[in-house]
Amino acid sequence: MIESLFSMHDKICVVTGGSRGLGAFMAQGFLEAGAKRVYITARKHDACVSAAEELSQYGECIAIPGDVATSDGLQNLVSELMSREDHIDVLVNNAGAGWGAPFGQFPEHGWDKTMTVNTKSPFFLTQALAPLLKANARADNTASIINIGSIAGMVGHAVDNFSYAISKAGIHQLTRILSAELAKDHIRVNAIAPGRFYSKMTEFLSTDQAAFDEELQTIPMRRWGEATDIAGVAIMLASPAGAFITGQIIPVDGGTSVVN
Repeated sequence: MIESLFSMHDKICVVTGGSRGLGAFMAQGFLEAGAKRVYITARKHDACVSAAEELSQYGECIAIPGDVATSDGLQNLVSELMSREDHIDVLVNNAGAGWGAPFGQFPEHGWDKTMTVNTKSPFFLTQALAPLLKANARADNTASIINIGSIAGMVGHAVDNFSYAISKAGIHQLTRILSAELAKDHIRVNAIAPGRFYSKMTEFLSTDQAAFDEELQTIPMRRWGEATDIAGVAIMLASPAGAFITGQIIPVDGGTSVVN
């Protein structure tokens, strides 16, 4: 039972922001769990292609470089997928952006960029890919959308990342709304709300030993997340193990959201 519950056998997956960090961790997890094919997209062409080549040691991984936060980039991804596949089983809306500045100096363009990447583009990409997600979905074989939120969208302090925190609260609410909208089509929609993980976005802290050690004291489990921590939850939500889960926001944060 366990092997079939957490199997991604024959599933076709799409992961935005899949060239590094959480996106690459989840793409690798899907492939190692038996996914038939994983498509990754990322804004930087060479990094996306290189990541797909690296991930291909675990299974078939295809790069479709582009910026899904733009209309052209989003449409290119959708067109490429529709030309290659008659359905997809899993969509991970992972591409993200942040912008840090003190309250009094926070710029409008920083606000707009973050909200567009983190909240607007996941909605319109889901809308555009809904036909492919519906195509093979059944009551006994649901499709799965996984939105990547953040505990920043759950706690009451932004640490100068105002638009990031609000955009993630928005993606949490979008998850709930879309789960109700798409349930009739046998598409489940959930969100993962990560705490601290090693990524490009958190290098400013992980490379400052004193600040890193200080923040560890605010995490009950006294560590940051690893690749397996995010991949395990994503596999659960995308596989038969998560077949009766929809509309949920799942913190993966070592307990940080409990004490903050």
